[in-house]
Amino acid sequence: MEKHPQEPWRVLEFYSGIGGMRYSLTRAGLNAKIVEAFDINDTANDVYEFNFGHRPYQGNIQSLTATDLDSFGAHAWLLSPPCQPYTRQGLQKQSNDPRAFSFLNILELIRDISRPPIMLFVENVVGFETSDTHSRMLEILEEADFVTQEFILTPLQFGVPYSRPRYFCLSKRKPLSFQNPLFDNQLLYSPTPLSWHADKEVLCEHDQTQESLDKLIRSCEPIERFLELKSPSQQPGSGFLDATGALADDFGALEQDGKRDGDDVRSLKQYFVPLNLIERWGSAMDIVYPDSQRCCCFTKSYYRYVKGTGSLLATVLPEKKGKASSLKNQGLRYFTPRELCIAWKQFKHSSGYSSTAIFIC
Repeated sequence: MEKHPQEPWRVLEFYSGIGGMRYSLTRAGLNAKIVEAFDINDTANDVYEFNFGHRPYQGNIQSLTATDLDSFGAHAWLLSPPCQPYTRQGLQKQSNDPRAFSFLNILELIRDISRPPIMLFVENVVGFETSDTHSRMLEILEEADFVTQEFILTPLQFGVPYSRPRYFCLSKRKPLSFQNPLFDNQLLYSPTPLSWHADKEVLCEHDQTQESLDKLIRSCEPIERFLELKSPSQQPGSGFLDATGALADDFGALEQDGKRDGDDVRSLKQYFVPLNLIERWGSAMDIVYPDSQRCCCFTKSYYRYVKGTGSLLATVLPEKKGKASSLKNQGLRYFTPRELCIAWKQFKHSSGYSSTAIFIC
């Protein structure tokens, strides 16, 4: 579908969830309008409606037809399909997983649409890029005269102390092109910070040494900036629970959210790790501190299990960090839901904002 220069971008948001893609689109400051969002999850749609005042279409995306998609007159599609068919801990059925069917169906419909989109943006878990679904996606896009640029990005590249790489695909239908054609039809991955030229071209270095990874981590903000309760003191033996605090939002803007008093301290106690779990699983725990600049990826099993589900925060700084000191005396706790949201939100701001800006420009 062609677009007039002064016309707003008409966008379809597939697998909309709670609206991360829409939020990034808004943050990019583009003249764009979400004409429809799609998600089958009732709870996610409740949150989306609360956030944006619009309830997504709640039906099976696989039932959409070419006529349905044509009726929206959309210039761009944002797609974040289910990741379960491609995760390392899943069954890895890829395109044979029923949860992959709707995504493939939407892609196949591009050939039948009288007014196909001129841009697509796809996000998924690392592992998708090696799947047969990915191969089929690239085949369809090439047949439909699209050019693609693919990236694996981690929050660490945007200064967020959270190690969770994700796959992103940017795609434009010819004669449109990207500002830097050097990256066309490539998958780019590098554990180094992303930077920008004055002309907004992305620089991706390809140095993947341990030294470059260490440099990347040192460039990140400390975890303390993302905590609900922060302490001005980081001396050994100090308890981080005794401080009042504010919520870090957007690297410096502080969001005051209700009371910051003893009630917060009491409510925080529910997140402390029981001693019996520390005794049993301490050797398998990933321990971080308020001044740490990295934490592990959090999974849906966080809070239920401590092994391999995400990092734990030490609230009392020992003489020697890590497992050289007794974990029982470090006041280990889980990160709160709000803290996890802040970190992920900041990554969605940065990566989504940056990718969307590249995508639309």
